[in-house]
Amino acid sequence: MTAPIVIIGAGLAGLRTAEELRRAGYEGELVLVGDEARLPYDRPPLSKQFVRGETDDTTLRPREFFAEKNIDLRLNTEAVGVDTEASRLRLADDSTLAYDQLIIATGLRPRRLPGLPDLTGVHVLRGHAHAAALRAELADAATALVVGAGFIGCELAASFRACGVAVVLVEPQPTPLASVLGAEVGALVARMHRAEGVDLRCGTGLDTLLADDAGRVRGAKLSDGTEIAADLVVIGVGSRPATEWLTDSGIALAEPSAGGGVLADEVGRTSAEGVWAVGDVAAWLHGMGLRKRVEHWTNAGEQAKLLACALLGAEPPTAARVPYFWSDQYDVKIQALGTTNATDDVQVVSDDGRKFLAYYSRGGSLTGVVGAGMTAQVMKARAKIAASAPVADLLTPS
Repeated sequence: MTAPIVIIGAGLAGLRTAEELRRAGYEGELVLVGDEARLPYDRPPLSKQFVRGETDDTTLRPREFFAEKNIDLRLNTEAVGVDTEASRLRLADDSTLAYDQLIIATGLRPRRLPGLPDLTGVHVLRGHAHAAALRAELADAATALVVGAGFIGCELAASFRACGVAVVLVEPQPTPLASVLGAEVGALVARMHRAEGVDLRCGTGLDTLLADDAGRVRGAKLSDGTEIAADLVVIGVGSRPATEWLTDSGIALAEPSAGGGVLADEVGRTSAEGVWAVGDVAAWLHGMGLRKRVEHWTNAGEQAKLLACALLGAEPPTAARVPYFWSDQYDVKIQALGTTNATDDVQVVSDDGRKFLAYYSRGGSLTGVVGAGMTAQVMKARAKIAASAPVADLLTPS
């Protein structure tokens, strides 16, 4: 190769792809480009241990690692466009970077609610800088409003309660995590948060924010007309793929209504020759011709292996891939194996008032298992999910 493999995006997916390329035997020039000044770091702890002040560093690899692996790490460098015909990446400093193969791993950006006043004390959470700003203000906060009861919102509510902060958590859907886990399991998550003292208000959204004379948030008016006090506010209403820099590239993108992202096949190839996509930004081809993004930590590593093998012409892993994700809330680890949809049939097979286990099925076949505080029971279902086992077999006493 006369030009390097360039990975744009130095988060988990970009780093794992660089590692997998080296592991698969690629010895050529490898450039990893990131728009933040920090070394690649782990994001899941930001809403938990980091914001609570229990850890200060979530770095994934020390600087020496990149020298040892001969990875040219370029931080604080933003890509603003790509010329796929010339195979050149355009950077924010007006320079360009030639590539032989380009791997897009730019991840997500947090969504913001339009029409809100620009006030001090209002946060989103995606990167380290967001988490550091939130952590600094949390130390002096007595009350907090969290808008959105997805995974980030639920984890932050749990972290704030651990710090002694009174929390109002609002969610327009009937339960937390309803769009991911369905309302039945979402209700079990709601029960846990209420037991921990969270003022959870489902079926309710944010109307506007209220400010003091200094331009700092002091509270909010909700969609039901009620007003609440809040020393800080976090908007946790999801994220969008960081693809705006690809608008004029000719690389095929998914429609926003379909979740957005860079369209790719089952190993990460995009519509442009020599361009690949991996991680949260990538809408990979899955079963039955469906292309979708999967925003989970383990998915980044699995995709990186497949992409690296395909790019280098090596033999890909053959083990069945069963999606997996988890969320730590209070003293409970919520885990999910397989695919879970709000429209699935759900059987809650164990529930002691806090810990629970639920089976998800479609057409009688097991598609997923979700458990809270039930690690062994969840993980032993992997083979049955991979085999699409009849859910009735799991419900029948042996």
